[in-house]
Amino acid sequence: MSGNHDALRALPAVAALLESPEARALRSTRAHAAVAELARAVIDEVRAELREGALPADRDALLALARVRLTAAAERRERPALRSVINATGVVLHTNLGRAPLGDEVMRAVRDGAMGYAALEYDLEAGARGHRDDSVLPALRALTGAEDALVVNNCAAAVLLACSALAAGREVIVSRGELVEIGGGFRIPEVIASCGASLVEVGTTNRTHPADYARALSPRTGAILRVHQSNFSVRGFTASASLAELSALAAPQGVPVLADLGSGALLDTRDLGLPAEPTARDALAEGADLVMFSGDKLLGGPQAGVVVGRADLVRALRRHPLTRALRPGRLVLAALGAVLKAYENGRATRELPALAALAEAAGSVRARADAAATRVELPEGAALEVVSSEARVGGGTLPDATVPSWALRLSGRSPHRLEAALRLGSPPVIARRAGDALLVDLRTVRDDEVIPLAQALTRALASTPETEHASTHRGEREAPEQEVE
Repeated sequence: MSGNHDALRALPAVAALLESPEARALRSTRAHAAVAELARAVIDEVRAELREGALPADRDALLALARVRLTAAAERRERPALRSVINATGVVLHTNLGRAPLGDEVMRAVRDGAMGYAALEYDLEAGARGHRDDSVLPALRALTGAEDALVVNNCAAAVLLACSALAAGREVIVSRGELVEIGGGFRIPEVIASCGASLVEVGTTNRTHPADYARALSPRTGAILRVHQSNFSVRGFTASASLAELSALAAPQGVPVLADLGSGALLDTRDLGLPAEPTARDALAEGADLVMFSGDKLLGGPQAGVVVGRADLVRALRRHPLTRALRPGRLVLAALGAVLKAYENGRATRELPALAALAEAAGSVRARADAAATRVELPEGAALEVVSSEARVGGGTLPDATVPSWALRLSGRSPHRLEAALRLGSPPVIARRAGDALLVDLRTVRDDEVIPLAQALTRALASTPETEHASTHRGEREAPEQEVE
């Protein structure tokens, strides 16, 4: 203890650091309070390392180190709050990396909607106030066959709003096989409880029949909620009630059937070489009264929750007080409008990057991998080969589906340290580890990212020691090879 106390006497004061040339230079472009906050953070960091015995108890050396770290801390603070990364994981809709990226046409629409003022809640033809999502309603009706639609900030919000508006103080019937948990610990039973509704569980984990719902229906029923199992699969001895069967049971009693599709597919995913995924149009045609889905999954757009279906039910949701708290801003609506236009014009698989990545031929991905490989400079002891790979859809969508892909396999270097060097580089590159190697999957890398990727790989390989015969070092973080929902 006394040794640590003696070492702390060498700790430079914050005031001394603020008098350094580095701090004075920073004050020429920043407020004094901001520089002082950075200086305190740097000194706190040095103090913690002194206590651990990781630094010498030399005041001059510590002040010199603090000056270097102050400059580095200021540079980090200047970076954008949300950093762009190169996604080399092969997970197209990577939840931790923002899910669906937005393409050029969509970003132009966002820019147009952000510059100056926009007719967000103003009907230009009528010269009166309009609804916030009027700009996207015609496209949503046309693409889904719905009578009306409403946009909120994500699919979880859509479920929350629907249950609050239609079933507060009543019961919501859900199959036990659909009581799912999605990202951030969001669980269907908890959201129903938070709406002031009571959950009625029917059936079993693997088998739920129409008769189970029929027995649960009562004058207290506010809704039947059908949750699509988009982020997991149950195989074997299974059974479930169709939306048509649920509608036949619920409609005579005036009970709405709500379908949480999650993934948001608006086209036939089999055209992308993927398993079939239900669309909103399919669900409405089969008997759902309201359908809810995400904007940033298979739809390929911004984070949003879309509700489509019967006009009277959508009207009830629109009038609910929660709607104001859950509504999206104009940038989201501008992006969503451009995405829907791409579907209406038959250009979705070309203009929406997520769909384009899923639809791209494996040979084209191979060509990009070859192009990247030729640009990587290998230090002594490092090896690179182009190998076949399996990409995934991601985003809690089609969990069993894989997409043929090609990757760079990097070996001869510690994969843990190489992954960290890439992750902490500029631009950050997020890859995935595979045993004693690192895989850089090119299906999720754009053509214009090939050269920056190769340069980042060259720098990371040069700065990483050769392979160590040891497992992951204590304190090293796992890369998001798989999404951490």
